[in-house]
Amino acid sequence: MNKKRLTQTEATRVFDLLAKAWPDAHCELEYSNPFQLVLAVLLSAQATDKSVNKALQPLYENDPQFDAPDLVRMGEKSFLKWIKSIGLANTKAKNAVGMAKRICDVFEGKVPHSQEDLESLPGVGRKTANVVRNVLYGEATMPVDTHVGRVAQRIGLSEITSNLKVIEEQVLNIMPKKHAVRAHHYLIFLGRYICMARNPQCDNCVLAKVCMRRL
Repeated sequence: MNKKRLTQTEATRVFDLLAKAWPDAHCELEYSNPFQLVLAVLLSAQATDKSVNKALQPLYENDPQFDAPDLVRMGEKSFLKWIKSIGLANTKAKNAVGMAKRICDVFEGKVPHSQEDLESLPGVGRKTANVVRNVLYGEATMPVDTHVGRVAQRIGLSEITSNLKVIEEQVLNIMPKKHAVRAHHYLIFLGRYICMARNPQCDNCVLAKVCMRRL
């Protein structure tokens, strides 16, 4: 197995190619306010963005500006009915209501900004907090989900490891500043639509000539 990692120059080439292929790469979870984004990311753990959007669509059609106080009033049992099609629904419903209560009680109903404050919310871990900081506040974070983790290791942006924080730090250190804010979206799109876990479409990949394919 090729264990070599990309150089800074090679990594810049990778992100230039990805940016050209997906100039509109973005978060595909649907939301109308900051709380809806946090809620959607929390629900997306071990689930697809499409399944989360589908589950929440009827709720948002009924209440387009659904926010933390609304979820607190709704309560866990009622919310569970809306998201029962999503994996781990019981646990996610409990965490979602707990998250909403803390936002209301501690942060005056507003989604906090810092990594520490975000991770203090029930159900919100490092990846979710990184997504929120990136999408809502435009910070150069690297949320490592299943796609980013796989692609980063496969093409040589990080070492081969099960430690997600190591992957995050190594990709952050090598990605070019000009692509920093959207870099993780490029990797997600690559992993979601081309560089799948099984049967990656290498012949159709924009990175075909520069990829190390280590996994």
